[in-house]
Amino acid sequence: MRIAMIGTGYVGLVSGACFSEFGVHVTCVDKDAGKIERLKRGEIPIYEPGLDDLVARNVAAGRLSFTLDLKEAMQGVDAVFIAVGTPSRRGDGHADLSYVYGAAEEIARHLDHYTVVVTKSTVPVGTGREVEAIIRRVRPDAEFDIASNPEFLREGSAIGDFMRPDRVVIGATSDRAGEVMRRLYRPLYLIETPIVVTSLETAELTKYAANTFLAAKITFINEIADLCEKVGANVHDVARGIGLDGRIGKKFLHPGPGYGGSCFPKDTLALVRTAQQVGSPLRIIETVVDINDKRKKQMAERIIAACGGSVDGKTVAVLGVAFKPNTDDMRDSPSLDIVPALQAAGAHVRAFDPAAMHEAEKLLPGVEWAKDAYGTLEGADCVAILTEWNEFRALDLRRVKSMLKRPVMIDLRNIYNPEDMAKAGFTYTSIGRPSPAGGMDRG
Repeated sequence: MRIAMIGTGYVGLVSGACFSEFGVHVTCVDKDAGKIERLKRGEIPIYEPGLDDLVARNVAAGRLSFTLDLKEAMQGVDAVFIAVGTPSRRGDGHADLSYVYGAAEEIARHLDHYTVVVTKSTVPVGTGREVEAIIRRVRPDAEFDIASNPEFLREGSAIGDFMRPDRVVIGATSDRAGEVMRRLYRPLYLIETPIVVTSLETAELTKYAANTFLAAKITFINEIADLCEKVGANVHDVARGIGLDGRIGKKFLHPGPGYGGSCFPKDTLALVRTAQQVGSPLRIIETVVDINDKRKKQMAERIIAACGGSVDGKTVAVLGVAFKPNTDDMRDSPSLDIVPALQAAGAHVRAFDPAAMHEAEKLLPGVEWAKDAYGTLEGADCVAILTEWNEFRALDLRRVKSMLKRPVMIDLRNIYNPEDMAKAGFTYTSIGRPSPAGGMDRG
């Protein structure tokens, strides 16, 4: 089989490389000439573990290629995937579909045989029908069907998620289109992956429903963590106690500074706007969005409180600025609220992130960037952990303590044990856990 993948961003590049690993011939298309040239040289524009090797292997095998020419890419394909960005529109929160609709117009001009046009981008309900209308308006004689195939990839583990997914969701406008999509995913039959074939609208909504549910789950445990701090309970024990219930599940019950990234913030807001537009408001998700926005700002207040109520003139060491580990993605990262708030309060921020500093430098002016975790610590008044990279989990606490002016750690990811930190002589702040003495470990 042959496919074209429009867009070499996170979704397009990972999906294209993984389809090629399935044995499909994939041509990835982008308008960014510099990006295409870098990809041809084997340079990967995003940080995703294992992606460089996957791309190199399939390019060498002749199954994966990159081009600026959509007409060339569409020759003889069974399907063309639209995997372009759908960012939030400034001002109203609706998804910006201009890139999707622009891709549809270009596809229409080059259709010369039956092709399934697939939206891989996260798009609001009704987008697939509009893509169909655009193509028919440009090319009334074209032979094609529309399908929706939302992605469920987690940054940092995307290749595994694609190759061994929980499920594949396909929205198709015809049996013929559904069969083409089933053939593309046939390698997954060996591991008995559930494939849900449904309507366009259902597939589009399923993606948003999944992401907003997970965002709500994160927000729920964050609020429970706040309650734990008031009543002396341990949020991790609460999470385990409810997570062992099969109806609830243990995933995404990890307290922290709030969700971020390329999906949850924009998708929760886009679904809220869609629901409002059709007169069926989602009050739960509206509240989730509001709570999460406020929580990220409140995290700076925790750091300030742990430093004695003021950071004016003080140096704060920050470990991790990406929204999660194993990615360089800074989109809606909690650090984008926390660091500027600390700076506004008079702090000098010295930070390190294993992958995201190149991108973060553009977004966080005035930060001093260190070469490693320990490089942030010398003479700092406290250290704050914002991202749970593995290399931060086993710091030499004696060394950390000797480098800080005061042994103060604010752990917004709860990666250390309060009892261990107390024994090591730290004033330790985490989220939703009691201190060894029975009070809260809030410094």
